Amino acid sequence: MPERLAEMLLDLWTPLIILWIALPPCIYMAPMNQSHVLMSGSPLELNRLSEEQRILNRSKRGWVWNQMFVLEEFSGPEPILVGRLHTDLDPGSKKIKYILSGDGAGTIFQINDVTGDIHAIKRLDREEKAEYTLTAQAVDWETNKPLEPPSEFIIKVQDINDNAPEFLNGPYHATVPEMSILGTSVTNVTATDADDPVYGNSAKLVYSILEGQPYFSIEPETAIIKTALPNMDREAKEEYLVVIQAKDMGGHSGGLSGTTTLTVTLTDVNDNPPKFAQSLYHFSVPEDVVLGTAIGRVKANDQDVGENAQSSYDIIDGDGTALFEITSDAQAQDGIIRLRKPLDFETKKSYTLKVEAANVHIDPRFSSRGPFKDTATVKIVVEDADEPPVFSSPTYLLEVHENAALNSVIGQVTARDPDITSSPIRFSIDRHTDLERQFNINADDGKITLATPLDRELSVWHNITIIATEIRNHSQISRVPVAIKVLDVNDNAPEFASEYEAFLCENGKPGQVIQTVSAMDKDDPKNGHYFLYSLLPEMVNNPNFTIKKNEDNSLSILAKHNGFNRQKQEVYLLPIIISDSGNPPLSSTSTLTIRVCGCSNDGVVQSCNVEAYVLPIGLSMGALIAILACIILLLVIVVLFVTLRRHKNEPLIIKDDEDVRENIIRYDDEGGGEEDTEAFDIATLQNPDGINGFLPRWGLPTQWWEERNPIQTACF
Repeated sequence: MPERLAEMLLDLWTPLIILWIALPPCIYMAPMNQSHVLMSGSPLELNRLSEEQRILNRSKRGWVWNQMFVLEEFSGPEPILVGRLHTDLDPGSKKIKYILSGDGAGTIFQINDVTGDIHAIKRLDREEKAEYTLTAQAVDWETNKPLEPPSEFIIKVQDINDNAPEFLNGPYHATVPEMSILGTSVTNVTATDADDPVYGNSAKLVYSILEGQPYFSIEPETAIIKTALPNMDREAKEEYLVVIQAKDMGGHSGGLSGTTTLTVTLTDVNDNPPKFAQSLYHFSVPEDVVLGTAIGRVKANDQDVGENAQSSYDIIDGDGTALFEITSDAQAQDGIIRLRKPLDFETKKSYTLKVEAANVHIDPRFSSRGPFKDTATVKIVVEDADEPPVFSSPTYLLEVHENAALNSVIGQVTARDPDITSSPIRFSIDRHTDLERQFNINADDGKITLATPLDRELSVWHNITIIATEIRNHSQISRVPVAIKVLDVNDNAPEFASEYEAFLCENGKPGQVIQTVSAMDKDDPKNGHYFLYSLLPEMVNNPNFTIKKNEDNSLSILAKHNGFNRQKQEVYLLPIIISDSGNPPLSSTSTLTIRVCGCSNDGVVQSCNVEAYVLPIGLSMGALIAILACIILLLVIVVLFVTLRRHKNEPLIIKDDEDVRENIIRYDDEGGGEEDTEAFDIATLQNPDGINGFLPRWGLPTQWWEERNPIQTACF
């Protein structure tokens, strides 16, 4: 309590002592030949006098005080005296008036125009404005003429410790790795003090920790925060709250202080190995589980976080290393055991695996603690399941000759039930793959038989699907593809590859090749086709043509002599026998048509028509075209003449009130009964536009026709 009272008294008297020190004596004795303004407090340098004043006075200027001081935040019952203006020109007759202008004149600072006393009439704050520039002037009281030039001076506001330190950026957050050594720098903080850092210790700050020991320390002047304990463990405590104080006046008693908080978080390092939650895991799995299915999960816990807790999993030993695999789940940080190969309960009913979890990221600083890994045992039990039948082969390939007898066996498939309680199997054909029902299968033994004849030339391959079904459980079925290849037999005779027609020039030479022909066979022998060509026995001694086998399996027909004449014989027919090399061989006879033609000297066929040959020898092709053009022109002239003639004839118009049949009855010629009625067309007579185009029918009297159509009669 006495210490607190002493601090209060010191705070009260300190501003008064400073004010007393700052105010020097106000009396200043100047030489009689000098005139100047005197201010209490500090010298004021006067401005230069005008040229006229220097001539009149010719007095030597002396130095004067040019600064005054006033204490901030001072308040009392009366305005505080800042200083006094005085000139040695003032004889005391009160004929001089003092004038004050500049910053705060009249509002903050007030002058007694008679005595020159300057008072502060408002409470000042150095942090708002530290100094004021004012102008002082002495004038004659009656005339207001300047007695002295205007002089500037400064009033400085003196600082007192009225502002506490502040942490403008607080509260603070910082991190430091766990397990750091003693004295590791964490961060630094900075406080500001609005007081004058130049004057006194009002802004001299000292830092300390109020809360956060013994874990952290702070340097008093730099505010650097460091660890005070080594090897702090994040897994034990992750976050710390530190309270920091900044105190001015150099930390001495009576100074003001401010506080802030710093939250320090320990970041993780990989200082902990993974550890399995249990040493033994048990899983069970049906034998028919799909490959890639997850069997189970194992997990190794790690007290670290983030990438320091990441572990990789491996199967390092056991009797199921070939059947199972383990993968790491980066999100859940556990290991997933999956099936790699099919299981068979009847072969092996359980497996044992040894799995290992190891950290991915190792910190070498802690490797001396031991291996950052752990192991566990996994036991997997295989459960029996009702499995579908299993075929003896994944696919079947059968072959059958195209001439195979109906109901003959072309192959067999077999299947079994892999379960311990074996079930009988029934076989069937998926008819979606055998729409024409060309095959049958024995439901008991799986023998496939032929149901319809096969033709290799129509289809070489037949692909069907065989279904095996358990008798005890019809839902257990299996399918297998069966490919049936139809083998070729020699059941097709060879024949010409196309319809050939040969042309023989009348002026051809003996031995000239007339035509080259080739043969084709629908069969497909293993060693390829080889054809034999021959003439009919009665045509062997043919006087006109002969044949020659070529190396490319084709045949050439040659002329034996020249001088063929199409007037004597226009077409020759040459039967050719073609035999294959099959077993037994097959043959057929194809006839080649040879037409005799007229050719140019270089062997180009020009005409193969006999009628063209009997035309007059001197008549050229151009003459024939000219004759044909004349005939066409004549026909056109005749048609035009007939048309013009018809237009000149008066049309036969039948009046509406006359009956057509009455006109016909008045015809005096003796008619022929029904023949007369058929000699004209009533519909034509009723159509006036079609009368000129009327054509007579058989039985119409010739005289009647000639009288009405003389031109047409002449043309006929």
